[in-house]
Amino acid sequence: MPEARLRVDEVMGEIERDVRTRLRRHLIKRGGAAEYEDEALFDAVHAVLARAVDERNLDATLLPELLDSDVDWRLKTHLELSTHRPALGRAILLAKRRVLLPLTRWLFEYSQENFRRQDRLNRVLFACIEELALENARLRRALAARADAP
Repeated sequence: MPEARLRVDEVMGEIERDVRTRLRRHLIKRGGAAEYEDEALFDAVHAVLARAVDERNLDATLLPELLDSDVDWRLKTHLELSTHRPALGRAILLAKRRVLLPLTRWLFEYSQENFRRQDRLNRVLFACIEELALENARLRRALAARADAP
C-alpha cells in the first residue's frame, strides 16, 4: 500500500509541475515579468504567494491591525437604513424600505457581490504582503547571521 501512495504523490507532483510550467509560459506570453523565464525563480514566487493564499487565515493578518483602529478597513456588504430625524424619520424609513429599496434592489445585489469579491481580494493582498514581509525578515536574519559568523 505505501508504494501505491508514493506513486500517487509522484503523479500529483508531476501534474502540479506541469500546471505551473503552463501558467509560467502563459504569463510570459502575455507580457508578464521577464524574470519568469527562470523556472526556479517562478517556482519560488509561486510558493510564497500560494503560501499566503492557501495556508493562512485571511482574517488573521498583521497589516489590518496596524491600520488606524478608528477606521474600519473592511468593506460593508450589508445595507443599513437609519435616520437622524426623530419625528419624520420613521416615515422616511418606511418610504425607503417600501418604495426605494425594491426599485434599486438589483443594483444593491449586483454591488454587494462586487463588494464581496473586492473584500476577498483585499484580504488576499494583505496576506501576500505579510508573507513577503515574513520572507524578507527571514532573509535579513539569515544575512545578519552570515555576517556575524566568523
